[in-house]
Amino acid sequence: MKKTMPPCLIWISLLCWVLTGCTTDKDTLLPHGEQTMLDIWNGAGSQGTQQQLLDARQQLRRPLAQADFSAALQEPYTRTAASEIRNLFPRLPNPDLVLYVYPHLSGTEQAPVPGYSTVFPFYQRVQYALPGERQEDL
Repeated sequence: MKKTMPPCLIWISLLCWVLTGCTTDKDTLLPHGEQTMLDIWNGAGSQGTQQQLLDARQQLRRPLAQADFSAALQEPYTRTAASEIRNLFPRLPNPDLVLYVYPHLSGTEQAPVPGYSTVFPFYQRVQYALPGERQEDL
């Protein structure tokens, strides 16, 4: 036969455990220095830390060579309106006409409309690729 504790003994031990937790002082658990949160936010007293951060950033910086910025090398990595639209909404082969609409005024109140890019397909129906479906250009 299995022995169990009487219910009153369980309640007494639980009460002692809770009271022990309440006797802890917050300053003992979370000691604080002479700085306030405003001092910490403004960075007072951390000039050494600021200088260490600046030194670490200087070590990571490297000079940029002018040859790295040639347009031919950067073109495949350049984001354009047409490439963004193609990446977000891949279509099955159907030639597109990318059109830029210049900023203009519209409506009876002549509300300003900012410039934007849009895509028009040459064929009437547009078929979008399903996830994992072939998307390479033909």
